Amino acid sequence: MKRIDFEKGTITGNILGAALPMLVAQILNLLYNIVDRVYIARIPQAGTAALGAVGLCFPLIVIISAFANLFGSGGAPLFSIYRGKKEEQHAECIMNTSFTMLCFSAIILTVMGLVFARPLLILFGASEGSLVYAYPYMLIYLIGTLPSMLAVGMNPFINAQGYSLVGMLSVAIGAAANLILDPVFIFVLGFGVRGAAIATVISQCLSAVFVMFFLTGKSELKVRFLKKNEWSRSLEFARNIVSLGTAGFIMQLTNSLVTICCNNVLSVTGGDIYISVMTIVSSVRQLVETPIYAINEGTSPILSYNYGAGRPARVRKAGIVMGIMIFSYTALMWSLIILAPETLIKVFSSDMVLVSDSVPALKQYFGAFIFMDLQYIGQTIFKSMNKKKQAIFFSLLRKVFIVVPLTYLMPYAMHMGTDGVFLAEPVSNIIGGSICFITMLCTVLPELRRMEKR
Repeated sequence: MKRIDFEKGTITGNILGAALPMLVAQILNLLYNIVDRVYIARIPQAGTAALGAVGLCFPLIVIISAFANLFGSGGAPLFSIYRGKKEEQHAECIMNTSFTMLCFSAIILTVMGLVFARPLLILFGASEGSLVYAYPYMLIYLIGTLPSMLAVGMNPFINAQGYSLVGMLSVAIGAAANLILDPVFIFVLGFGVRGAAIATVISQCLSAVFVMFFLTGKSELKVRFLKKNEWSRSLEFARNIVSLGTAGFIMQLTNSLVTICCNNVLSVTGGDIYISVMTIVSSVRQLVETPIYAINEGTSPILSYNYGAGRPARVRKAGIVMGIMIFSYTALMWSLIILAPETLIKVFSSDMVLVSDSVPALKQYFGAFIFMDLQYIGQTIFKSMNKKKQAIFFSLLRKVFIVVPLTYLMPYAMHMGTDGVFLAEPVSNIIGGSICFITMLCTVLPELRRMEKR
C-alpha cells in the first residue's frame, strides 16, 4: 500500500500528495449532506419546507461531528508528533485512547439525542410544521451516531500514517452508496425525508466498516480498545488529546451555536423562508470550505511530523505552501460567489423565490470571506504544533465573542433585520481572522528560529 514519507521529498509534493486525496474525500463526504438537501428540496409540494426543516437538524449533526473530531483531530497531530520522534508505542497508545473515548462518547450521544431530540429541535427554532420533517429525520440519523463518528474520527489516523489514498477511499465508499441510495429511499420507495436519513446511516456504516478493517488489519500501527490495565497510564494522553482537540471541537460547536442563533433571529425577522435561505447559505459555505479544509488537513500531519522531528525549515515551508494554496483557491471562489451567486444557489434549490432571497444574503455573508483564510491558517498551525491555549482561544474569539453578539445587535439594535444576520459573518472574519494570524506569526516564527539555532 503506497504511503507518503513525511521525512523525504519536497514539501509541496508531500502536501499535494496528502491534500489531493483528502480533497476528493472531503468533496465526497460533503455529498452526504449536500445530496440529501438537493433531493429533499425536490420532494413534490414539500421541498422548500422540508429543506428548511432538515436545516434545523444541522446543529445536532454538527455536535456529533464535533465529538468525532475532538478525538480524531485532537489525537492525530499528537500521533504524528510522536511518530516524528520515533516513539511508535506512544503513538499507538494515543490512537487507542482516541478510539476508546470516541466509542464511549458515541453511545452516550446516541442515548441523549434520542431522548432530547424533540425539545432541542424546538429550541433551535422548529415550528410545529417543520417538526413533521425534522424530528423523524433526526431520530433515524441518531441511530447511525457510532458508525458516523468512527468514519469521521478515525480517518485522520489513516492519513497521519501517510495512507491518504486509503483515507479517500473510506469516504468514497460511503458517499457513492449515499448517492445511489438517496433517490431510491426518497422517491422510489416513497419514504421522503425519512428516506434521506436511512440512506445516510447505511452509507456511514459502510465507511466505518472500511476504516476499522484497515486500522485493525492493514495499517502499520493497529487500533484496538484500551485494556483495563492501560487506562491509568493513558490518562495523560487522554487529557492531551482532549485539550488539543478542544479547539476544533469548539469551532464546530460554536458553528452550531451560531446556526441556532441565526435561525432564531431569522424566524422572527424573516420567517421560515429565511431559515431555508440560511440553509442554502450554509450549504454553499460547506461547498466552498471543503477544499480549504482538505488543504489544512493535508498539511497538518506534515507540520506535526516535522515539528516533532525538529525540522523547522520544513515546518515553515509547509505553512507557506499551505497559505499560497488556500489564498489562490479562495480568490477564485470568492469571485464566483460575487459575480455569479445564482450558479451555486441553484445547485440546492429550483424555487425561484428562494433563489431570489438567497442571492443578496449570499453576497453579504461572503463579503469578507478571504479574511477567514487567516483564521484557518493560524488555527491549523497552532493545532499541528500542539499550541492548545492559542487554538482554543481563537476558536472562541471569532464565534462566541464576535459573531453571536453581532447576530443579535445588528438585526435588532442597529435595525438591520435579516441583513444584519448575514453581515455579522464578514465583520467577524475581518476582526477574528486578522488577530489570529498576527498572533500566530508573532509566536510561531520566533520558536522556529530558536529551533534552528539548537
